[in-house]
Amino acid sequence: MIETADYVIIGAGTAGCVVASRLSQDPWSEVALLEAGGSDLSVWIQVPIGYGRTFFDRRINWMFETEPVPGLGGRSSYWPRGKVVGGSGSINAMVHVRGFPHDFDAWRDAGNPGWGWDDVLPHFIASEDHDLGRSEWHGTGGPQHVTDISAHVHPLCHRFLATGATLGYRETRDFNGADGEGFGIYNINTRGGWRASTANAYYWPVRHRRNLTLIRQARVMRVVFEGRRAVGVAYLHRGRERVIRARREVVLCAGAIGSPHLLQLSGIGDAAVLAQHGIAVVADLPAVGRNLQDHLAVSYFYRTSVPTLNSVLGPMTGKLAAGLRYLFDRGGPLSMSVNQAGGFVRASPDDRHPAFQLYFSPVSYTRTPLAARRLLNPDPFPAFLLSFNACHPTSRGHLTITSPDPFAAPAIHPNYLSTDHDVAQARIGTRLLRQIAGAAPLSEVIVEELVPGAHVADDDALLADFRARADTVYHPTSTCRMGPDPATSVVDSHLRVHGISGLRVIDASIFPTITSGNTNAPTVMVAEKGAALLVQDRGRA
Repeated sequence: MIETADYVIIGAGTAGCVVASRLSQDPWSEVALLEAGGSDLSVWIQVPIGYGRTFFDRRINWMFETEPVPGLGGRSSYWPRGKVVGGSGSINAMVHVRGFPHDFDAWRDAGNPGWGWDDVLPHFIASEDHDLGRSEWHGTGGPQHVTDISAHVHPLCHRFLATGATLGYRETRDFNGADGEGFGIYNINTRGGWRASTANAYYWPVRHRRNLTLIRQARVMRVVFEGRRAVGVAYLHRGRERVIRARREVVLCAGAIGSPHLLQLSGIGDAAVLAQHGIAVVADLPAVGRNLQDHLAVSYFYRTSVPTLNSVLGPMTGKLAAGLRYLFDRGGPLSMSVNQAGGFVRASPDDRHPAFQLYFSPVSYTRTPLAARRLLNPDPFPAFLLSFNACHPTSRGHLTITSPDPFAAPAIHPNYLSTDHDVAQARIGTRLLRQIAGAAPLSEVIVEELVPGAHVADDDALLADFRARADTVYHPTSTCRMGPDPATSVVDSHLRVHGISGLRVIDASIFPTITSGNTNAPTVMVAEKGAALLVQDRGRA
């Protein structure tokens, strides 16, 4: 078993696979990649629509539960996160959305030089092999394929786009292009009908490099320090505790839940919290685990007079036909996400930027409890779902260790709907869903609103329904926030942990603020840029 490496990376998830691939391009740099989970070589991971099954699989999913949320009437929220090579990018819905230029200019303006849109765009481009071809906005020949599914989506998606036009919203061909506002079809991360996670795109093509070692089933227990320098990682493997030392740096890529949890277990965090659990303080950084941000969404369900994906994926004959189509040419509904169309729209004409993200899925699951939901078992009648979330919630949550035991899950407090702004956005968004469903040509094929139903009519009832049913869109970020002030942030603009040498965090936890849309693509960008910073700073050492 390897005992030393130049770089020790914790977490072979979305970010970790990128960082490991880029650092190991230098044959003189030895890279060790530690992953708590196992292999991603499962049909349910690799076939795109299989993510519905991995949603509740403890073998490859951390399956976190939050603490009760007052804003949701005391309900807790289920937070799946990937515990497998590829991380959450191996179990997500594959939607490829970068966010808007103003998201990243806000990062820069918050005291993070080098993180504005013009700075990060080259890293987005470097990651891509895009169906739309090379342009000032996109790249080709990069590791991760981006698929344009617009020619293959369910016909009902085109009714959704036309309804947007009826309501005065433009149609955009590319949410990640020159103008991503409006209604459109989502790009997804697949290649040849298979999932294009960063495990598939970055790790597997270079797995035979002699200077790259992946250790699976390696449960990291803590970062090892000498004084205020990180020098290694203690982890459990096959029942034995081991230590691997880092000659250059330890890189934490464990995600928005795992990274702050491990920092706290290792003595970096709020000194008062650490003292409660008998953990010696290495660095008093109160922002560790704070500033938790997430997108909160609600879905409305509509029965239709025309076929939807329910008609394909529900009956056994439809499943068989879809499976045969996939085996024949890797096409059809099994090759895509059910999140096919959507949009980014403003809450009012006075907004400077889009306030809501929309999701249109030509499928529904009103008769299946969440704990048993499977994408291949939809409702036995034609229906679709329409969802929204606010792009930039102002509520801030936190997470903390519950024990010095590294196997004890952290306490996650999302703190949803804790600001007047977020409550007001929920009220506006629910009315927007009703407005879309009530406009032609979508309204022409709607038989009835199944959930919440026409009886939920006034603003207070709609808000009560939102509190009763809204849930995460699985986009937690910002728990090791990047910023210049150690009192309010965890890492600097080079992603170095404040006051500590030899330790960086490179994953979605460093987002100063959550981006406008899905978070996987910006996490890949952060990993690309973080790896470049490691190489750059190595040259200065």
